[in-house]
Formats: sequence, structure tokens, C-alpha cells
Amino acid sequence: MDSYRSGSLDALHHPSEDEDDDEMVDIAGATLDFSCTDDVPPLGSGGYEDYSVPRHSPLNGGPGPSRLVDPLEDPVPGVGTYEDFNTIDWVREKSKDRDRHREITSKSRQSTVALLHSVSDAFSGWLLMLLVGLMSGALAGGIDISSHWLTDLKEGVCLSDFWFNHEHCCWTYNQTTFLERDKCPQWRSWAQLITGTTQGAFAYTVNYMMFIFWALLFAFLAVILVRAFAPYACGSGIPEIKTILSGFIIRGYLGKWTLLVKTLTLVLAVSSGLSLGKEGPLVHVACCCANILCHLFTKYRKNEAKRREVLSAAAAVGVSVAFGAPIGGVLFSLEEVSYYFPLKTLWRSFFAALVAAFTLRSINPFGNSRLVLFYVEFHAPWHLLELGPFILLGIFGGLWGALFIRANIAWCRRRKCTRLGRYPILEVLVVTGGTALLSFPNSYTRMSGAELISELFNDCSLLDSSQLCSYKQLPNTTEPSSGNSLADRPAGEGLYSALWQLALALLFKMMVTVVTFGMKVPSGLFIPSMAVGAIAGRLLGVGMEQLAYYNHDWIIFKGWCSPGADCITPGLYAMVGAAACLGGVTRMTVSLVVIMFELTGGLEYIVPLMAATMTSKWVADAFGREGIYEAHIRLNGYPFLEPKEEFDHSSLAVDVMRPRRADPALAVLTQEGMTVGEVESLVESTHYSGFPVVVSHESQRLVGFVLRRDLLISIDNARQRQEGVVGASLVLFTENAPSQDPPTPPATTPGPAPPPAVRLRSILDLSPFTVTDHTPMDITVDIFRKLGLRQCLVTHNGRLLGIITKKDILKHMAQISNRDPDSILFN
Repeated sequence: MDSYRSGSLDALHHPSEDEDDDEMVDIAGATLDFSCTDDVPPLGSGGYEDYSVPRHSPLNGGPGPSRLVDPLEDPVPGVGTYEDFNTIDWVREKSKDRDRHREITSKSRQSTVALLHSVSDAFSGWLLMLLVGLMSGALAGGIDISSHWLTDLKEGVCLSDFWFNHEHCCWTYNQTTFLERDKCPQWRSWAQLITGTTQGAFAYTVNYMMFIFWALLFAFLAVILVRAFAPYACGSGIPEIKTILSGFIIRGYLGKWTLLVKTLTLVLAVSSGLSLGKEGPLVHVACCCANILCHLFTKYRKNEAKRREVLSAAAAVGVSVAFGAPIGGVLFSLEEVSYYFPLKTLWRSFFAALVAAFTLRSINPFGNSRLVLFYVEFHAPWHLLELGPFILLGIFGGLWGALFIRANIAWCRRRKCTRLGRYPILEVLVVTGGTALLSFPNSYTRMSGAELISELFNDCSLLDSSQLCSYKQLPNTTEPSSGNSLADRPAGEGLYSALWQLALALLFKMMVTVVTFGMKVPSGLFIPSMAVGAIAGRLLGVGMEQLAYYNHDWIIFKGWCSPGADCITPGLYAMVGAAACLGGVTRMTVSLVVIMFELTGGLEYIVPLMAATMTSKWVADAFGREGIYEAHIRLNGYPFLEPKEEFDHSSLAVDVMRPRRADPALAVLTQEGMTVGEVESLVESTHYSGFPVVVSHESQRLVGFVLRRDLLISIDNARQRQEGVVGASLVLFTENAPSQDPPTPPATTPGPAPPPAVRLRSILDLSPFTVTDHTPMDITVDIFRKLGLRQCLVTHNGRLLGIITKKDILKHMAQISNRDPDSILFN
């Protein structure tokens, strides 16, 4: 079973064989030292001496009568809490919350103050959701505004107000034309400031060098801040969030330092021009906000299961502010991230996502009264025959997703296992320099990912100056054919040039995203994946458009695509391609379709999106059922039981349980008869996180289960609070304490009175989950998933045979899949 690292219990702690001497653990590629305190201490995380009572207290052998200590009557701080890198006991946490709620409800009938306390306790969840939504929305708005300003800073600066980006700088200038709306005297490129001109090779070189300089500076600052102050701020954060929501504890991952550094470095990383997005890290940012705000409410501060309900809602908030899609965010949390998602959490997630979206809309970071930069509205309908190209985009998305996952995991494994991982700062600078060097000549790779997607989603209009809308102007067609849509037209030279640039951009994005995701800077995958699919979709859309224009009489176009009509919408193909590639990488389905629907605001395009998304998932699943987040969870060795993974092996519980045939006998405690010294000796000689309690060694009838941490804390507390507790004192797990009056010794053999016993029944779990030795492992695995168990005892006719832990199941599943079972991270 999982061992505990308790620095304050060194006298009784026996480290496991696989623990490192220097307490260094590698999480998300960041090697950290956990021998020091972090910014979010465990519950009751003071030193062990903090649990004790002052030595002059009557409870510690001072003045006053001694008594038998019962932790049920005298709660001991620290009992029921967890150490770092352990899994929480969902059943116990839910039971604690149920008891707390019953106590508040019963007291509410006794006084008005208690009634008000009950009302405030019920309302605290909604208040917490309100605060999470407000804080996350405000941070997301600040991140959007700052990243746009720094991105434009690589190309120039606004002389009138240097804190304005390019678009905002030219808003106040009234002399510019619509076609040249991005040109104004207030905005100066670096070549204009340094050389006084924008023409010529020297001016181009100056802009080129300044672009690379700013990109390297932003990336350097990002990686230095991450490495120096918050190593947990790197990466996407979604794999770790999924693991935490499944019950695993990673202290500091959702702390205030991680929030601060991730917010700052996310702006810098996005502005550096690396092939990454801010959408995934925004989920991490929102969960950090929720975790910090949870400490304001006792109900969530002291219950790990309740806190994870809030974190599930915060994941929905993160997607809501990332895409401006509140409903899609709730479905994303339900489908992709959350491990336990009750109906109450669904309502609160929706409320928090709504508040966050409203806050972001109030800030209006893009200046277009929209929640996202690439909001589009298509006006032309799609035809049933276009499902063929949409399915082709789904196939491309599935193939790209499978290829990307394998290539990225291979690269990340190489990073972990070779000298490359020792130089994360150099790696970030090399990748950033190469990205900037190759992306500047191509206008479609030079712009940010969100701007590129906005350009590719664009539905061309008469006054559109985009190169993708450079069609030949036909005679007698100066007005739109119907509504806001234009008739299909032949491609011009500018469009052909743009298509070549897009083809090169597609290859560039596919290659550079593989090496970028997983570096030691905040890096999201949503935008790069969508960009790859949008480029492929736009290329296919323009190809279909030209095919339809020059071949109206083909049977596939005849009847619905007449000359002079608007038949094909290339921007729609870009949107479908973006959904297909994102689905292939993440294996999202329902939430992805809803997010894309909220981006476009059109119900009529749901069928193409559904067709492409499902095709993408089926194709990608043919090469492997793991999405990118599950693959990174397995790469990092997190103890995560994937709900989507099927267990189709025919093994039984007796095949997986410990002890095995060659192992020593199972370490157990008896409900009475053992002394404090014997218990301490057993704990010191093992590294297990808990022990079954049986009636006796002979009968092996199961009584309950006690956790190692609770046992140590209670015994140490009894030594300090109760006079006379020594190694010979009995440890009792029975309901009734023995009489305190010592038996009268025979007159011939006088002797001292026996030492007082220590009663520990209150820390005993009297209803541990058990299975029989012939229970199929697929049922056992399902029990672990649905109940969030840490361990399950195996019995035969009521007699204890062994124990199955979450680690045993993960190792067994790894062996079945021919993976290294020792790669799973457990303390």
C-alpha cells in the first residue's frame, strides 16, 4: 500500500524501498524538492508537536486526574488528513460531510443563531462559485489584453499610448480607409523607429531581428519564472487536474504561487509566438482560483471530496472564459476532466461558468463585444453532398491526432530520459528562436494562433481585404447575390499565393507543435490543434469552391449549385477541420461540438461538426484509445484509473491481492491484546499506509481497517495527553474500555498496577469495502472507479485473506498492457 512521508514522525516512519533519499520527485517533467513546505500546506500540516497538548496541561500528566483518552470525544488534529502524493478516501470524506450536515441540521432547530449558520452553510457553495467566476473572468480578461499587447509589441509600438496594441492604437485615427485600417501614424513599426522607413531589405531585416529578439525575451522570462518560482506552472495542467480530481493529492499544484506565476508566464509564452494556446492553462488558472478561495469556507477547506466538486466546476469556468462557451465548458468538465460529478455540481458549474462569461464580457478584452477573438457567422447553408468532404476532414483529424500523440509522447519521453531534459531553459530558447526564425517570412505563421484561426474562419465579403478573399472580380457582379453572401468566383493570384503559404504553414504547425507541447512553459493544445485543422479545412474548402465553380454541370453539383450562386463556404470547412483535429487529439465529442456551436452561433452546422468529430474519434481510436491528456498521465506515472479504459482480462481478485504466495504474511492488528510497543514495532517495520484489524491472529475474522497516519497521530497524542501510557499499554479497538481499577494482586506476589490502555476504536473504519477471493477483477476495477476506493480487503467465508490497493490495480493493468508497472508514481 502507499506509504506516507511524515517528516514529523521520523521515529516511527520506515521508508519504502522505492523512496529516494533526497525526497525528489519528478512531476510533469519538473523535478521538485518536497522536503520543504509549500504554499498550500496539508490540512493540519503543522509539525507533529503541534498536535500535542502543553506539558503543564492536566491532560498531559500535570495536575488533575488521568483518564482514558478517546479520540472520538477529544478530536485529535491531523487525524483524517492526508500526506502529499496520497489518494483520498472518497467514502470517508463523503461520510464526514454527511455527518457534518446532519449535525448542522439538528442544531438549526434549537436556536436562531444555529438556523442562520445552517442557511449560510447551504449558501456558501453558491457564494464560492460566484467568487470563482468573478476571479477567473477577471484574470482571463487581463491575460487576453496583455497577450495581445505583447504580441503586437514584437512588430511595433504605439507612440501616442504605448500600452495600446495595434488595433486599439488606430481606432482613434479617422483618416484611414477601410482597406488600410491597420495603418495609422500613431503606430510605428520597429523599422520606422530605427531606420525611418518601412521599405527595403534593411527595414525588413530590422523588423525580422526585432521579432526574434522579443520572442526570445518573452520565452526566456517565462521559463526563468517557472523554473525559479513555480515549477508546477509549466505545461497545460489538464492531466494533473484530472489526476487531482480523481482523488490524488499534489500539494502546491493549485497554490497561490502557481496561480501568480502561471498567469504571468502564460501571457509571456503566448506572446513569444510559440505554437501553443492559453485555453488549456486557463483551466489550471481557474482551478487555482477555486482552490485558494476554498480556504475561505470551512466546509471546503476541511473536506477533500467537497473541494474536488468545486474544482470540477472551476474546470468548466476555465473553458468558459477560454472560448466564451459556458455550456461547452460545463460539458467539457463532465466529459473530459471530472471524476465525480453529481447533479449539484452540474448546477453550480453552470452558474460559475455563466458568471465568468459575464465578467469577461464586461471587460470586453477583444473590443468586439464578443467573448472570443474568432467569433464568426456563416450565412450560406450547407448541402447534404458536402458531408463527404466533412468526413474526409474527420479522417484527417483522426490521423493527425493519432500521429501527434505518438510523436509528442516519444519526444517527451526522450526529453525525460536523455540529457535534453537537463537544459529546459536552453530547449525553450532554441525552440522559440527556431519558431520565430521560420515563422516571420510567412504571414500566416507570424500571426498568433487565435488570429490565424479567425482569418481562416472568415466568411469573405465585398470589402474584405484578406488575401484569402482575393478572388477575380467578375463583370456585372458588384452586389451580393443573396443577403450577406457572395457568389462563388474564380480564385485570383493573391488567393493562389495564400494557398501556398497555408500549405507551408500547415507543415510548419504540425512539426513545431510536437516539440513545443510539454516544454517548461505554460502550453495549451487547443489553439495549435484547431489551427492545424482550420488550415487543412480552408485548403479543402477553397478546392471544393473552385471545383464547383468550374464544374457546375457535374452530377454532384447539378441541381444545388447553379452558376452565380454561393455554393461552398470555405470558412465552414475550416471550422469543421478545426473541430476534427481538436477531437482527434483530445477525443472530445459532445463538449467539442457544443463549444464550436457556441463559437459560430449557428444551429444548422451541428450535423457537419458531429460527423467530423465522430469520424475523427473513430479513426484516432483505431490507433489507440488514449487522448493526449491520458497519454501524458501515463507518461508521468500518475495513479489514475481511466474511466474510459475497458478491463477485459479474466483475472480474479485472488490473482491481484497481496500478499502473494511467496510474500510474508499479511500485517494485521488485533482488536485487543496488542501493546503500544508491538503496534509501534509493526508500523516501524513496514511501509504500508494502513492495517486491517482482526479479532485475533488465529481466527482472522475481519473487524475493520485503520490508517497508518491516524494510528501514529493517535498513539503519540495519547502519550502526551494521558499519564502513564508506555510501551506495555494495551491498544484497544473494542467498543467498551476495560475497567480502570487494577485487579487486586495475590497477597504473596505484590506488584505495580498495569499501565492504562489506549482506546482507538474511533479511528477504526468499521465498514471497509470487501470482496471475495473469486470476485472478477473487472467488477473490482469498476468498484474502485465508481467509489474512488484506496483499498479493498479480500475475504473468504468471512476470514481475511489479503488486500487490493489502487496501486495493485494500476500495476496489474500496466502488466496486462505490457507497460512498466514501476513507472506509476506513488509516495
